[in-house]
Amino acid sequence: MISSANFISLALLPPLLAPFFIFIFKNNQNLRDSVGVIGSLISFYATINITNDLMNGGNHTLYLFNIFNDLSLSFKVTPLGAVFGLLCSGLWILAAIYSIGYMRGNNEKNQTRFYIFYSLSIFGALCVAWSSNLLVLFIFYEFLTFATYPLVVHKETDDSIKASRLYLGILVGSSLMLFLPAIIWVWYSVGTLNFSDGGILHNTFDPTYAPILLFLFVFGIGKAALMPLHWWLPAAMVAPTPVSALLHAVAVVKAGVFSILMVICYIFGPEFMNSSGSGFFLIWVSTITLFLSSIIAIRKNDIKARLAYSTVSQLSYIILGGAIATNYSLIASVSNIMMHGVGKITLFFCAGAIYVSTKITKITDLNGIGHKMPLTFVAFSIGALSIIGIPPLGGSWSKFYLLLGAAQSELTIIIIILAISTLLNTYYLLDPVFRAFFMDKNESVKSVKHPLTVYPAVCSAFLVILLFFCIEPLLQLVHLIIY
Repeated sequence: MISSANFISLALLPPLLAPFFIFIFKNNQNLRDSVGVIGSLISFYATINITNDLMNGGNHTLYLFNIFNDLSLSFKVTPLGAVFGLLCSGLWILAAIYSIGYMRGNNEKNQTRFYIFYSLSIFGALCVAWSSNLLVLFIFYEFLTFATYPLVVHKETDDSIKASRLYLGILVGSSLMLFLPAIIWVWYSVGTLNFSDGGILHNTFDPTYAPILLFLFVFGIGKAALMPLHWWLPAAMVAPTPVSALLHAVAVVKAGVFSILMVICYIFGPEFMNSSGSGFFLIWVSTITLFLSSIIAIRKNDIKARLAYSTVSQLSYIILGGAIATNYSLIASVSNIMMHGVGKITLFFCAGAIYVSTKITKITDLNGIGHKMPLTFVAFSIGALSIIGIPPLGGSWSKFYLLLGAAQSELTIIIIILAISTLLNTYYLLDPVFRAFFMDKNESVKSVKHPLTVYPAVCSAFLVILLFFCIEPLLQLVHLIIY
């Protein structure tokens, strides 16, 4: 029988070892491209077993070596980490298949390098998900930044080089100037960095300084893309669409909001968050971000740019739920990591399929092409409606629980802003669908079929529906966090 530590190893080794085999098979396109698919299946199998065991009371840890006192380089699967791990390993399967269709269909250069760093990015994200303490999380948070940098600069154009410098500058700069000092402050004040149920700051940290510490964490974790540190995310859309999907749905931004939720749940603790009043400023920063980014999204004509600002908005929904820190709002935040991930990867898969088949990048050029790409636009519709929060689609659960959390805290103004933001989401996400299906046909557009860019989008759209009806296992994991 495989031990808990071996299951963690079984999940982490495929994305770590895949680059080696990808390089070996660089001259055999089919073997090279199959490495990621096989590795993702193995990793997902191990993650499923880890999660099942965790829900049955199991404890999954992998100890490597001790650093100092009780600070070690080790991994421990928390319920929150299990959710993020499932998202990363599960969507890696679809992303690996989709990348083959996109990279070949678009005749992208440097495909071997692309697949190598794509796998390393998944490895970094899984290590972030299962970090046992803040130091390990920080190490692999930085690893993820540098692993995704070659993906952002992949095209090596002037725009991609400029965007990659902004990407690296904001993410590394914010983490070194704010995130790392926050970690040192916790170590100095509490004497430990280990994640613990209910947090480690209560009775050991002066509540007066809690808002300052939370400020350092929130803006030091730049991958969460809160304004004004969000600029790297829209800029990074110069990268190939599989990279955009990785940034928005699978790894990077999810690592950001996940890290903030880990700080809230396992460092501060919901009770200390509420008693110290440290979450008050975060409620308003996230609310302003989700509202302003929705307004900006409406004005973007580029498909990926609009989806980028949509991501900035939806990430703030996750952070808002953590800042409110009630049972209902935490359910909303954790579930929305999964719901937004699946919904947004569907939208980016569709955007990439549209580009590979028609070379269209502008929303105003989508008029009437729905009849040429019906599966793509049906999948886009499902992903969009889920992110808006329409049942029976997965995203409706997280939106429902967030409204309950705001009501539970008597934040009426937040409920009003969420309602307005939902209306804005409806406009900018359904506009492409309306144009594709109901505007006059653009007969000049020629569509070329690339099944490997379409079928993953259809599968992820199906998952969006499935998550609505199969919410119970996800709620069970969330209950392990808050009770």
